Amino acid sequence: MILIDEKEGWASLDNGTTRLPFASKEGFELMSKVWLRATWDAKYVYNFAWMGRPIIQLPDDLIRLQELIWQLKPDVIIETGVAHGGSLIFHASLLQVIGHGRVIGVDIEVRSHNRKAIEEHKLASSITLVEGSSIAPETIAKVKSLVAPGERVLVILDAKHTKDHVLAELAAYSPLVNIGSYILACDGIMELVEGAPRSEKDWSWNNPRRAALQFVAQNPDFRVEEPELPFREGISVEGVSYWPDSYIKRIA
Repeated sequence: MILIDEKEGWASLDNGTTRLPFASKEGFELMSKVWLRATWDAKYVYNFAWMGRPIIQLPDDLIRLQELIWQLKPDVIIETGVAHGGSLIFHASLLQVIGHGRVIGVDIEVRSHNRKAIEEHKLASSITLVEGSSIAPETIAKVKSLVAPGERVLVILDAKHTKDHVLAELAAYSPLVNIGSYILACDGIMELVEGAPRSEKDWSWNNPRRAALQFVAQNPDFRVEEPELPFREGISVEGVSYWPDSYIKRIA
């Protein structure tokens, strides 16, 4: 149980004996964990859209991701998991500002109304939709055929979030990632919210974070590494994120 004094600005795990000021690294990180659990229970991430399309992402994660996209300036962004298409539009809008690049969206089913909205969007010319299981050989072959040799690729995995599925995606798409670029295994927050509404009993181990950690343990050319922050004046070290240990960087 966490005791919080909002007026005085501190939190405690031992009924006030040890008080962690909100302005301390430890206090902020404790309150962040409470906030993340509250956002999950309240379905907070279902309140946002990007240029007209629902995006279903924590805004903090989107800001961090745009920093990485601006830094890498990829030729291709591949994302598994399309949903309403908001993330595809987000990526495409950033690439348009950068001045080059395109987006490939992969989903086992792109629903007709979402496909229509994506294909009619102002940024549709920068987006290619591939329908099929992200780990099916024919889907993987199709995606690989859309990437030219030497292109700089960023991969974002946000489809089915079981450990085995994400491991299979990592094995399939990591060869496309250039040295210095990343493949992201999103939504490792599942491990932190086991027991919450809409969670499953096996989420303590059956989640993308565990897949990411196993993948890097077995593949020395990759490591989990948060991109360097281009600006930091705050006291926090850990980000407020649904994607713990999700950034997998190719180092060799």
